[in-house]
Parts: sequence; C-alpha cells; structure tokens
Amino acid sequence: MNVSAGAAGRPASPQTTKTDVKPTVFRILLLISLVHLFNDTIQAVIPAILPILKDTMQLNFTQSGIIVFALNMTASVMQPLVGLYSDRKPRPYMLPIGMGFTCIGVLGLAIAPNYWLVLLSVLMVGIGSAIFHPEGSRVAYMAGGSRRGLAQSIFQVGGNSGQSLASIMTALVFVPFGQFGAIWFTAVAAIGIVVQLAISRWYSGYLAANPPAARKSGARAMDPSRKRQISFAVCMLIFLVFARSWYQAGITIYFPFELMEKFAMTLEHAQIYIFLFAAAGAVGTFMGGPLSDKFGRRNIIFFSMLGSAPLAMVLPYANEFWSYIILLINGFIILSSFSVTVVYAQELIPGKIGTVSGLITGLAFGLGALGAVALGGLADTFHLQAVMGWVSFLPLIGLLTFFLPSDRKLKEWSREV
Repeated sequence: MNVSAGAAGRPASPQTTKTDVKPTVFRILLLISLVHLFNDTIQAVIPAILPILKDTMQLNFTQSGIIVFALNMTASVMQPLVGLYSDRKPRPYMLPIGMGFTCIGVLGLAIAPNYWLVLLSVLMVGIGSAIFHPEGSRVAYMAGGSRRGLAQSIFQVGGNSGQSLASIMTALVFVPFGQFGAIWFTAVAAIGIVVQLAISRWYSGYLAANPPAARKSGARAMDPSRKRQISFAVCMLIFLVFARSWYQAGITIYFPFELMEKFAMTLEHAQIYIFLFAAAGAVGTFMGGPLSDKFGRRNIIFFSMLGSAPLAMVLPYANEFWSYIILLINGFIILSSFSVTVVYAQELIPGKIGTVSGLITGLAFGLGALGAVALGGLADTFHLQAVMGWVSFLPLIGLLTFFLPSDRKLKEWSREV
C-alpha cells in the first residue's frame, strides 16, 4: 500500500518532500573549518621547516622525504581505522584528544636535538591528524544537512588554507627563528583544543537526537554484482587521488628546490610560488563543492584532473613570470576536486561516513607521503629537473574519470535497498 497518497489517490503534499531537506548548521561548519585550518597549519610546519632541518642537520633529499613520509603515512594508516571505529562507536571527545597529540608533537619538533627525535615528534603530529580528519569530516557531514558539497568545501578549505601557509611560515618564521620557531604553534594547538571542546558538545547533542540505531536504516544492502561495481569505482577513485597527491607533493616539496637551482633565487622567493599554488588551491577547494552540487561530482573531478594536465606539462619549460601564472591557475584547478572526491566516496558508500572519509583523505596523505619519499629518492639518483618533468604527466591519469559511475547512477544505487 502506498502510504504517501491520500484516500482519494492524491499525491503527497509538498510538506512530505520537504522533510527530506535537512538544515545546514553554518556555525559548526565554520568552527570545524577553523580547527581544520589550525590542524593543517601545524602539519604545514613540517614541510615548511624541511629546508631549515636539511641545512642544520645535513640531511639529503631522501631523509627529508622520510620526514614527510612519517607524518603522512601515520595519518594515512590510522585515519580509516579511526573512521571505522567511530562509525561503530562515535566518540565526540576524540577531537580535542587528537589535538592534544598534535600539541605535544609540535612542542617536540621545536626542541628536538637530532633527526630521530624530529621523526618521533612528527609521528605525534601525524597521530593527531589521523584522529581529527575522519571525525572532522563526520562533523561536516552532520552539520551540512542536505548541502553536502558545500559543507565539505567549507570544511576542506580550512585545511587547504592551513597548508598554503607553509611557504609563508618558512619565510617569516623559520628563516629568522630557525627550528625553535615551531614553539609558537603550540598556542595554535591549544586554541584548537578549546574550540573542539565546543564542537564536541554539539556533536554529543546531535548523537542524542540521532542515535546510531536510527541511522543504520541508511545502510545499503548490495548484491554481489553491485558490490563489484562499487569496488571497481573505489579503485578508480584511488588512482585519481594518487595522481593528485603525487603531483601536489612534487610541487609543494621539491619544486622550490628546482626554482632555486634553475633561476638562482632565494628560498624566500621560491616559497612565494608555492604559496600561490596552495592559496589558489584553497579557493579551488571551496568552489569545487558548490560547483559539484550544481554540475555533478564526476564532472568536477574530470575537470580538476584533465583541466590541469596541459599547464602541468608546460610548467617545467616556463620562465619565472609564467611559472607564477601556471601555478596560480593549476592550484585552483587540480585542488577543486579535493572536497568533491570525499563527497563522491560518501555517496558511493553511504552509511560509512567516518570510514570512507578516513580512507579518501587518509589515502591522500599516504600517497603524498609515498610520493615525497619516491620523488626524493629519484631526485638523489637523477637530476631534479628531470624528475619534475616526469611529475608533470601525472594529471593525465584523470582519464580514468571516465570509468567512474555517473552521479545519476549513484542516485539509482542509493535507492536500491
């Protein structure tokens, strides 16, 4: 019997459909985005301080890459585990606890006397990040209501804005103050803990109003053929995140060294290029979510990858001026899919918000970590300019977007229960 129609067979009233529209809690979205800014600003301390550590501790490119690997791989491995755990047993106060690990790590980084203690401190920052990202993405999902693309963009733009500060921190903090300059970021972590206590209170209230048992009805019951299709789509999404993460690692970590070598510029000058790339990426991250709400997730992912490919391949041959322009445009384009890939994955596998968010964002960290080490090893073996030339072809992997299910197909799958 169709309960949505009246006794006379009339269609359901407009009020019935409106109940599916959930409100967007912008106050919480802005707060979680602010904490994402704090968290990723502290993470950005690691690549920002690398040139200083490389000089003072006499590190090679491979050792420098291992530092980034220790940070990102810790977050990569733990994020899906944290997400899986919190899907089963949500723990709102994991958020401030995670920032506590980050605070300890950045304090250790400021005072570490040798390479091994630097690695230990970086691991602590990685643990804090691993706890924050899946839980922060879950908060954005809950607070976003029916506007998930916009919500994820607001959340992610905080992180990308924090990452964009790495080059500025190198020039303004670590060049004049050295390694000990990291001590200032313990204050940033402390503020983040306070803000997250407020978010955790809202999170607890949301769980009380929406107990886990009520949310399980949204889980999808899949037949084996559908499960294979979804698994294939996840693999394609992984390859796309792989291309984006390795390209981003090449630009943010090693391109400054190429600029210094190629144009004989100072470190401070080279970091301006990276700031432009990252700042434009933050704008692209913000715009990508709302655009995907309007034009479709897969279309924006396709534009993000293949749209950046021509400029990426031209960049190794550009002069100083055109390098500015190319990095500015490409930062916007290639990072416009950052939040979109998370939302796409959440819609691909509904009911597993923490696990999926941890997998995709953790995967981005992990593949970026592998990229940092692999590119560092190649740079030690071959000429750095040759390695950056190879990196420029990575966005062409965006052709795999054709194999992703369309947004319409995802909606059809979501109705199959």
